[in-house]
Amino acid sequence: MSSPITRPVLIIGGSGIVGAKAAQTLRQLHPELPIAIGGRDLTKAMSVAEPLGNATAVMIDLGRNDLGQDEISSYSAVAVFVKDDTLNSMKYAQAHGLPYLSVSSGVFEVGPEMALAIRRPESAPILMASNWLAGAATFPALQVARDFRAIDHISITVVLDEEDMGGPAAFADFQRLTESAPNPLLLKDGRWNWAKGEDAKRKFIDIDGTEVEANAYSPLDVLSLSTATNARSIHFDLVYGVSASRRKGEAFSTEIAIELSGELSSGKQARRRLDIVHPHGQAPLTALHVALGIERLLGLSGGAPVKPGLYLPDLLMDPDNVVDRMKEFGALFYQK
Repeated sequence: MSSPITRPVLIIGGSGIVGAKAAQTLRQLHPELPIAIGGRDLTKAMSVAEPLGNATAVMIDLGRNDLGQDEISSYSAVAVFVKDDTLNSMKYAQAHGLPYLSVSSGVFEVGPEMALAIRRPESAPILMASNWLAGAATFPALQVARDFRAIDHISITVVLDEEDMGGPAAFADFQRLTESAPNPLLLKDGRWNWAKGEDAKRKFIDIDGTEVEANAYSPLDVLSLSTATNARSIHFDLVYGVSASRRKGEAFSTEIAIELSGELSSGKQARRRLDIVHPHGQAPLTALHVALGIERLLGLSGGAPVKPGLYLPDLLMDPDNVVDRMKEFGALFYQK
């Protein structure tokens, strides 16, 4: 079946490791969907676009309000894989009424994006998908949370292998979010706090039984989960080092551990842990969740095209469907 979308989805940063993977995933999900790979290096963008089929390469200048595009350029959506400090990509999407998705902002720096969305609420649907791997922890956590009547604590610990960083843009994001950011945001006993001292570090038992040190981190998962579950405490931690698979002498993997405690629907107190592993690292999961976000914004899955507004991923997509797609694309789930 041919795609009902005739204008290309513009993927800014689409020639990077994760951006290119997202384009490939989008092509796998929608073989006829037009795609435009946007970047500063046109030759590099062309090398990604050509194997996709029905794809073009475009030069992007984030320093310009028009992104360096001429008047005849026309797109169906804009997805951004780089940190756009100018927000010109978002302004462009708003000016043209295009769905917009971004993945590179920390909790401490979403203010400018939110203000721009609030200023022009009817201009475009804005999906702030800067959750961990664009939602790979949020949706499984929400699925587990359905078993609980009341949630005391949600703890998410993610393992990023030091060999699984990705390209220069991803490394720049990591440095900014871990070194330049203020203290991470967490919810503790119903109150929001900026993690300091003992709250900012903890020991974590990895999937293979190894004890490692985790540091507090705050992607947008803490916002999604707090509003969706009404949990009293939410803590998100990052382990940056060696993944369990590499300790066994294998290639790096990416790992997500989700722990929930509280009162089940039956009235019984319980604690649940879910481990998620993707043996090919973080890129496939990030790419998948961005692709799912784009198809939902365009109305290619899950309902009609999304109306203008400001959204977190869990407001647009069903956890069961997302988890099923994660498994389909190679994620392994281990319930404890």
